[in-house]
Amino acid sequence: MTATATPASTESRVGLFNRRYALATAGSTSLVFLAAFEALAITTVMPTITADLDGRALYSLAFVATTATGVVGMVVSGAWADRRGPRLALLTAIGVFALGLAVAGTAPTMWVFVAGRLLQGLGAGGITVALYVLVAAVYPAALHPRIFGLFAAAWVVPSMVGPFVAGLVADAWSWHWVFLGVLILVAAATLVTVPVLRGALPTGDPGAARDGRRIAAAAVVAGGAVTAGLASDLADARGWLLAAVAVTAVVVTVRRLLPPDTFRARPGLPAAVLLSAAAGGTFFSTEVYLPLLLHDRYGLPSWLSGFTLTVGAISWATGSHVQGRLTGWTDAKVMRLGTLFLVAGAAAELLTALFTPHWVFVGAGWLLAGGGMGLIYPRVSTLVLAASVAGTQGFNTAAKNIADVVGGSLALAVTGLLFQSLAGFGAWWSFAGTLTLSTLLGGAAVLVARRV
Repeated sequence: MTATATPASTESRVGLFNRRYALATAGSTSLVFLAAFEALAITTVMPTITADLDGRALYSLAFVATTATGVVGMVVSGAWADRRGPRLALLTAIGVFALGLAVAGTAPTMWVFVAGRLLQGLGAGGITVALYVLVAAVYPAALHPRIFGLFAAAWVVPSMVGPFVAGLVADAWSWHWVFLGVLILVAAATLVTVPVLRGALPTGDPGAARDGRRIAAAAVVAGGAVTAGLASDLADARGWLLAAVAVTAVVVTVRRLLPPDTFRARPGLPAAVLLSAAAGGTFFSTEVYLPLLLHDRYGLPSWLSGFTLTVGAISWATGSHVQGRLTGWTDAKVMRLGTLFLVAGAAAELLTALFTPHWVFVGAGWLLAGGGMGLIYPRVSTLVLAASVAGTQGFNTAAKNIADVVGGSLALAVTGLLFQSLAGFGAWWSFAGTLTLSTLLGGAAVLVARRV
């Protein structure tokens, strides 16, 4: 007796570059590529930028600014996409992101640079959510794990060339062109995406509520995260008090933007969203200090210190590819394995900071952490869409990404304050303190994963 394929199994065998999905796959993956290149480039050249603009005290704020305003971009884009579809939300977000690149690339002072980063975050947050809604509109559920795996794999090319090119441009020419050059990628990705957006996409749910309170809450969350980041400029008791107030305001307010019982890690969607926050906080609060560690402790040039980010990104993409082939594994099992890899990688960076072995150990640790993130993130995204019905995809996707960036923002703000506070005792204490906190956060991610 011959089995008859179900519609889901038939769809799962259709390639992402099948004629029906080719433009959508190429366009959306190009935008992920764009964000990946920018993210890796800025992390690589930040030591050079802060030295040139005399802004080392604002090192962490330059990252916090982007992730914090991303919350506002996500909420606005999610609500817009739920009502009208992803078309205008995506194009508007791309425009804001491009403006941010222009401002940062021409910045004469560190504060202007931070302003550009604020705009980049606003646009990048909107792009992320609009792309997820685009996936829900274009692809069948059976292809969601594969397209999300491809999104993560889109970090491979920029991870191989981005850190090297960014470091080389900064050392041999000017860091300004690292940002201005990415504008070319913005134009190229937009040209690829426009034909997809002109297609017959669902227009969303016009009856979806306009929740001005959610947008206001997002603004409070972004403001609180930026305020917490500003506390690192004080690096004393006032800074810790300011950070405590700001973090409390963010935690209280962000509840409105997340599914019920997220902070209780209720199994299912809430636990997955909380896991995104813990994993993102662990990874990004560790990653931003690795080029600085290699630059200050080992004296490596920018192009070589950026190689660590390349290793992590390639590992992330590899983990994403592997999880897409683990068809017999539940989402929860894959995510639990990923958190073990993640905390092992963070712990390896802590040990490197404590004992200063050969710098190659930094890359080895980030190989583990990147692989863990590659296992975790596509499965979280798959679970979020599976738990969403029409008209809620924007909200749930925004919630997942908000948790991700809020976790990263708060972790960056607190580790930045800790780094500056311990600087008076020496660089060893600064790196040891920040990486200890990141490793503890990784341990929390392991516990949350058991609740998914």
